[in-house]
Amino acid sequence: MVADQIPDHASLFINLGTTTEEVAAALANHENLRVITNNLNVATNMSDNKNCQVIVAGGMVRKKDKGITGEATMEFVRQFKVDIGIIGVSSIDQDGGLFDYDYHEVQVTREIIKNSRQVFLVTDHTKFSRNAMVRIDDLSKIDAIFTDKSPATSFQDLLKDKDVSLYVSEEMG
Repeated sequence: MVADQIPDHASLFINLGTTTEEVAAALANHENLRVITNNLNVATNMSDNKNCQVIVAGGMVRKKDKGITGEATMEFVRQFKVDIGIIGVSSIDQDGGLFDYDYHEVQVTREIIKNSRQVFLVTDHTKFSRNAMVRIDDLSKIDAIFTDKSPATSFQDLLKDKDVSLYVSEEMG
């Protein structure tokens, strides 16, 4: 569903998370993408596409998920302005706040949001009822959210108020 919204020849940031890794896999047939990532799993997957240029951020590698974070990663991200930033989060609060658990990861995600012309949030429905404590930003900074199940009506109203497009895979059938 996300891959359908990404044109060939686009420049992308793809951050940490299993959902963003699935998006990377779905982009396998796209032509001439330029992908900047702090996720070694995404880099490995995307580098198999001969029509794709992959740029990997430097920094500290987390052993648990092959994510790269830290000051060097933030400085690296600041050098670019891309067409689309694809991010995942750990939690979406009822007021539209976006949260994660790792302070270092949050700092990198903030830079990705700042340096993307459009931001796509990819998440599964469990993130709507989970609490994490480190604030990333607000949904108003997101252009579209892609998820697997429709959120509550109150949340859909919040998305409309913040001018965020909603894509739901269960409705795509």
